[in-house]
Amino acid sequence: MLQFGLSATTDGEWAVLAVSGEVDLATGPALRERLLELADGGARHVVVDLRQVHFMDSVSLGVLVAASRRLRDAEPAGSLRLVCTNEQVIKAFVLTGLLPMFPMHASVEQARAAADHPAGSSGDDGNG
Repeated sequence: MLQFGLSATTDGEWAVLAVSGEVDLATGPALRERLLELADGGARHVVVDLRQVHFMDSVSLGVLVAASRRLRDAEPAGSLRLVCTNEQVIKAFVLTGLLPMFPMHASVEQARAAADHPAGSSGDDGNG
């Protein structure tokens, strides 16, 4: 079993938070604190890398929703993007109806590129 862990890197207005292990009632508060620290430290856009997470409960989903709202409602507005390839973790987002709020990306690079286009936007103006 993978032990819970958090590892953050920052690059200007961007932060990447790599999460590992189980994110649940016991570890959710640590995730919340780290996301708050990143936002308070100047990160406007946060990519949460969940590729090493094998379980998330409703508490941890709530932490991500709150962090997303905080970043989105900030001035200037920011974003929270998720990287996840684990079908079990993605299923938690599907079952709770949160998948439209959190499009899943296969890599940090893909998530950062997608942040250039708001959720639901392909970046195409429809005229081509």
